[in-house]
Amino acid sequence: MMNQEKSSWLLLTYKIPPEPSKGRVAIWRRIRSLGAVYIQNGICVLPTTTEHQRHLRIVQGDIEHAGGEAVIFETLALDARQEELVVNRFKQDRDQDYEEFLEKCADYKKEIDKEAKAGHYTFAEIKENEEDLKKLKGWLDKIKALDFYGASARTSAEQQLAECEALLESYANEVFEREQNAKIVPVKKSAAAKAPAGKVAKRARKV
Repeated sequence: MMNQEKSSWLLLTYKIPPEPSKGRVAIWRRIRSLGAVYIQNGICVLPTTTEHQRHLRIVQGDIEHAGGEAVIFETLALDARQEELVVNRFKQDRDQDYEEFLEKCADYKKEIDKEAKAGHYTFAEIKENEEDLKKLKGWLDKIKALDFYGASARTSAEQQLAECEALLESYANEVFEREQNAKIVPVKKSAAAKAPAGKVAKRARKV
């Protein structure tokens, strides 16, 4: 009887004609986009879920349509060490994604800091930075969706995104305050109000 406490994986093994290379690359990209890791060339695994089963069957059909062969198994690791090796491969792949994301967060912070130092406090800059932040959020969501085992850099990525959000909020508040202050124009006094009382009386006698 199998140990049900072990992680269960879907294993896809396939071979596909070397030419055209475009077909092989397309299959590889499709499999990698699912978050799968390659154990060897043409052998990859994903955690067992109904959704992953569906996606791998689609990939299997694409491989066969391209003139290749593919077989899907559901499997368990032989022991805890083997399981850990595979899980670590998943974590390493996601950590690479998180590290790249962290670099983009650092670039985002530098950009806002540069605009602030240059005195570029405009609504147009806010809109541009909002769009960039939206892209960062979407990117992190995609990475987390493929982070099946909780990679170590996930927490740092979430923290950095929160810092980017806070930085944009602070920048937007500064833009708002500057715009409000610019609208407060001092009321100019009339020439008569500015003139001393003696000069006003003198003007009256001339009239």
